[in-house]
Amino acid sequence: MKTQKPLIAITGASSGIGAATAKKFSKEGYPLLLMARRLEKMQSFNLPKTLCKQVDVRNLDQIRNAIQEAEEKFGPVNCLVNNAGIIFWGNFIDQTHDAKKQVVETNLMGVINGMEAVLKGMVQREKGTIINVSSVAGRRTSGGNAIYGGTKFAVHALTEIVRQEVSGKNVRLIVIAPGLTETEIFSNIPEAFKQRYHELKEETGTWLPASSIA
Repeated sequence: MKTQKPLIAITGASSGIGAATAKKFSKEGYPLLLMARRLEKMQSFNLPKTLCKQVDVRNLDQIRNAIQEAEEKFGPVNCLVNNAGIIFWGNFIDQTHDAKKQVVETNLMGVINGMEAVLKGMVQREKGTIINVSSVAGRRTSGGNAIYGGTKFAVHALTEIVRQEVSGKNVRLIVIAPGLTETEIFSNIPEAFKQRYHELKEETGTWLPASSIA
């Protein structure tokens, strides 16, 4: 009898890196829990052995409930890909407080919530992997995205410190920092930054496809 592969959970799975990662894991036969705010988009992928749940990563209870349902169906989460993220372009002084708060709550608290939902079980089982998707913006700074960069620097520190805390329990924490990648995250660039966006694309050439990160 063929043993079923372990469960993979992915946040921000409706597009970009999350969607590409879901399709890659599915092709390799893994059962999936896909979490994002756009439920119909995830369902449209028609992936086998997949549970799609409408989840806002800022809400810990929503993540926990989705994971509980998926684990009842497929067994314990063996890998969590914390991928959900947003960016609002603009200088710090020009951004509203609500925009700043939304980026912090999604990019940082969303990662913390995902880790909190699965880490204790992984430690108890002494098995599991958490992959936090950060950005090159978490390693070097650039103008126009102070809050986004700040959250990504924090994700690097958070991942490394927790990795040290659980290293003796056979639980891995991995952070990846993609460079410029073609995803929907750039769809809300304000007019003031669109020229710089196009200049950047011209300067850097072809951006990474999401499938490369997957």
